[in-house]
Amino acid sequence: MKTTTHGGWWPQRIGWRLALGFGVLVALMLVALAQAIFQIHTITGVTQRFATGDMQRLLRVQALSLQTEGVGNALIRLINAPRDSRVREYADVDERNRRIDGIVESLAHDLRDADQEENLRRLVECRAAYAEAFIATADEIEADNPKAAWQLLNDRVNPALKTMLLESNALLQRERQRIETQLEEAQQLFDRVALLVACLSVLAVALAIWLGVRTTRSVVGPLAQLEVAAQRIAEGDYTSRVPTTRTQEVDRVGQALNTMTDAVAQRERDIVHLAFHDPLTGLPNRTALLKSVLDTDQSANTLALMDLARLKAINETLGYGTGDTLIQQAAQRASQALQDATADGLIGPHPVVARLSGGTFAAVFCAPDRAAVEALRERIERAMAEPVHCSGHSVDLSLTYGLADSGDLCESGKPLSVDTLLRNAEVALHSAKRSAIGFAWHSEAQEAARLSHLSLLSDLRQAVATSQLQMWLQPKFSLATGQAVGAEALVRWQHPTRGFVSPAEFVPFAEQAGYITMVTQWMLEQALRTLAAWAPTHPELSIAVNVSTRDLQHKGFAERVARLIEASGVPAKRLRLEITESGLMDDPQHSVALLHALREIGTPLSIDDFGTGYSSLAYLQKLPVSELKIDRSFIDKLDQSPGTQKLVRAMTEMGHGLDLMVTAEGVETEAERKTITRLGCDVIQGYLTSRPLHGDKLQAWFDALPPAQSVF
Repeated sequence: MKTTTHGGWWPQRIGWRLALGFGVLVALMLVALAQAIFQIHTITGVTQRFATGDMQRLLRVQALSLQTEGVGNALIRLINAPRDSRVREYADVDERNRRIDGIVESLAHDLRDADQEENLRRLVECRAAYAEAFIATADEIEADNPKAAWQLLNDRVNPALKTMLLESNALLQRERQRIETQLEEAQQLFDRVALLVACLSVLAVALAIWLGVRTTRSVVGPLAQLEVAAQRIAEGDYTSRVPTTRTQEVDRVGQALNTMTDAVAQRERDIVHLAFHDPLTGLPNRTALLKSVLDTDQSANTLALMDLARLKAINETLGYGTGDTLIQQAAQRASQALQDATADGLIGPHPVVARLSGGTFAAVFCAPDRAAVEALRERIERAMAEPVHCSGHSVDLSLTYGLADSGDLCESGKPLSVDTLLRNAEVALHSAKRSAIGFAWHSEAQEAARLSHLSLLSDLRQAVATSQLQMWLQPKFSLATGQAVGAEALVRWQHPTRGFVSPAEFVPFAEQAGYITMVTQWMLEQALRTLAAWAPTHPELSIAVNVSTRDLQHKGFAERVARLIEASGVPAKRLRLEITESGLMDDPQHSVALLHALREIGTPLSIDDFGTGYSSLAYLQKLPVSELKIDRSFIDKLDQSPGTQKLVRAMTEMGHGLDLMVTAEGVETEAERKTITRLGCDVIQGYLTSRPLHGDKLQAWFDALPPAQSVF
């Protein structure tokens, strides 16, 4: 792998830099160590040679001087010794002479220096002269001629010994000088070795510092750049790139950071797109619409809320794939219609179409007047006219519109905010749906009604807790016997400040907000309390309580009813539950399961408002109900409508065919009573027999009711 830069020797990789630096340092240390070992070995050799050779020779030379001095004294003692003591003295002199000869002989083998050899030669000559003089002196001693022995000692022996002593001292001096010279040379060698090791150490330290600084600069600098780049990435700057360096490892990290920057930038763009766009249609979503993050015309003064009709039924029947296709087609056609309207000058530039949720879309634009908005709506309607072919089915696109503009609500000449327009359009859309019309404009009356409903919903919880609600009962009578068979419980609200509040005014909104379950709970408790009070005198009477769609969707509703009945002590058959046909059709499968659970408790079940929910006979025969209540819309002026009579007869016969009791609701005239009697209905309920009763009137009716009373 190439490790150097162009035109330079410094490695690009940190590993090679560290290896080079440590390699050079190790090499220098090894050189210094080898040199130190070599010089120490040399010094050790010198020291060993000094200890085993030079010092031994020096000691022998010193011993020669001592023996030379000692032999003179021994001769004096020998001359002066009596004859019988001469043997010991001869032995001492001979021992000294042998030592002198041994020392001279050993020095002759060890000394190789020219000066020392010359000095040693003279020493040998002096030793020979001393030997001749000693023999002559010994002869005179043996001849008992002391005077001649002393004469020879003074004339020949002592000069020879003196000369030997002088030569041995000279030899000793030279040996000392030579040893001192060797020691001085050894010291100089040691100093040179110490200096060399010190220089190598200083060089190694300097090199280490240089390598450390060079490596640190080449690493810390790029790392600082990487740190700055990472900080920019953390701050959301994805445009800057990490520059290349002369360090491969840092470059790889920089490349990884650049790659990560691109990936994070792309991912952030995707996240932002998902946060502000609908993934199915690609349109802006509610967040984009409300936060005004799009480059739209800030003078937009109109918002059209469009809801795709029957989307829930299409999803359940044809599948969610078909529903998604319809949503995509609706989005494309609506967007194209707004673009065409902009191109034709019908509305201002830069309209925005957003998908809010499900099949609901919002279009924000600037329109000169409401007539232009109406023309735009007609264009969108024409764009939706062509059916969508999907999965072998042809499905129509139908939209309901809620329209809102700044209008008279605009203050200071500025358009209303998108948030306000969207809220107003939602109110208008709900109004259009309730009125079963294709579109509706937002108005101040709708706003007032909406605020009133919100206020009522806020008060409803308090109304339940403080008994502001009232249970009114409308009696039901048998057409065959004319006797009362029970009553239907109707909720009323006596507001402390608003006065009487119609059920039609608060019940639908309470059901939408989920508060209706509290009302149902309160009505069940009141009905069971009333049935318990009626039990001693009229145990045959029952009370029917209406159950909302919300109650049918609650999994624990059957268990709650069972607990209330058990706590009241009232037989379950006396509490009748009325379920609207339309409520059953919202979730047929779950509703059937719930009705069976209620029927197992023993509670009779009634289908209320029959004929308005589009249920089939195949579906009705699965329901465990005991009563069929024909809606009042079929009873009104029944005697004057032969066609309606045929429908009522068919419904009555169908109910009897399913073993159901058939009740006619809303009977107000005697002619209507006679007609339903002729058509075969079983029970009558309406103003003709009794209006809803409460309080004293209800008690008076109950007290006056004989066991077999006939009201006809």
